[in-house]
Amino acid sequence: MLLTRFSRFKRCQEHSFRTYSTFTDSEVLIYPESRSPSHHDLPSFLEYAKRSELDTSSAVYVGTHYEYTVQVALQRLGLSLKRVGGKSDHGTDLLGTWDLPSVDQPLKVLVQCKALARKAEPGQVRALEGAFVGAPPGWRGSGVLGLLVTQKSATKGVREALGRSRLPMGYVLCGPDGKILQMLWNRRAEQEGMEGIGVGLKYSSDQDDKEVVLTWKGDTL
Repeated sequence: MLLTRFSRFKRCQEHSFRTYSTFTDSEVLIYPESRSPSHHDLPSFLEYAKRSELDTSSAVYVGTHYEYTVQVALQRLGLSLKRVGGKSDHGTDLLGTWDLPSVDQPLKVLVQCKALARKAEPGQVRALEGAFVGAPPGWRGSGVLGLLVTQKSATKGVREALGRSRLPMGYVLCGPDGKILQMLWNRRAEQEGMEGIGVGLKYSSDQDDKEVVLTWKGDTL
């Protein structure tokens, strides 16, 4: 199975314990209860961390900060995501939907965020497959895309593991600054609605300042 190739372009909520989202006329997505009633987005988390004197070097701070950073970054690509999780979340950090021009109904999306100092390994792709098994009822069956998000580019082993998977999955490189620099997905993801979506890099006036953009029929999403 081939992964979507990476190319370059030189041109360039308020928190509630249970959230409901209308998905179709016959289906309403019910989000799991939040594991963190003290914050619901990056600004409220930063305020909470300061108020509670949370150690900024702790795993809790680093992981939570990265999850909210990824949430904001993916929203720029059109994803609508909420931070969730808990004891039985099978590693899912963000849940939501993605309204794409290539599909009649929005894709349902589950995201695992890994604030790793090292590059991801193929085993983390298998862990993402486990997230499909433990997904909430609204995120099961067809029309679901899983994303593994880390701070390093995908290795050959990770790309091959994605290509072998029978589940629709993708990989995203999101830096700690919230810039998305790599995005790829497997053939199963194309079959679920990603086919025809192009991936490129948008450069600012500073050639070192770049970020991924997605396109559809030549237009930026």
